[in-house]
Amino acid sequence: MTTEKEISYQHTNSYSTLNKLSDKTKTIWFVCHGMGYLSRYFLKYFKELPPDENYIVAPQAVSKYYHGKDFKHVGASWLTKENTIAETKNVLNYLKAVFDAEVDTKNYKVIILGYSQGVSVASRFVAHYKVQCDQLILHSGGLPKELEPNHFSFLKAKVSMICGDKDQHITEERLDYEIKSAKSLFGNNVNIITFDGVHEVNTEIIGDLVS
Repeated sequence: MTTEKEISYQHTNSYSTLNKLSDKTKTIWFVCHGMGYLSRYFLKYFKELPPDENYIVAPQAVSKYYHGKDFKHVGASWLTKENTIAETKNVLNYLKAVFDAEVDTKNYKVIILGYSQGVSVASRFVAHYKVQCDQLILHSGGLPKELEPNHFSFLKAKVSMICGDKDQHITEERLDYEIKSAKSLFGNNVNIITFDGVHEVNTEIIGDLVS
């Protein structure tokens, strides 16, 4: 007979930052990458932002794996369908630890961004810990089905949902569903932005949102 059990243990995980936090800093970004990324490479999409004014913190998904058959390139995933409830708790605990260590919500503007798979963890993080931020950017990803409007009733942030009209991972029906979900969760507070492009980070739109 096979029995599956659980155990708790201490775990250490890395995260990456871009630029320096100083008296010139205006905005702290908390950015959650998509599946297949490592946090240090995800930071490249934020290098065009003025470095003196923007400090970027990129948490690192814990579950790492090799891309392809040559076993040379490493990517990471936030969650899978396996043991999702327990893994979600682990991810949220980790995000809270990084956020508390790096993000000062009293003295700086705070932007939380999720890209692709990172949309689900970023939105869950904000809802679970009632994180008050200035902007919540949901880029090319799906909102978790368990989230309800009351989970975001506290939120005063400007919310933007961004997606490419040729995104190969999102059908037209899925896009309509995600837009309806966003409007249900955030009401008139959500700004829907579509662009001519595929499943990729749109740095131009991101820059416009903070300009």
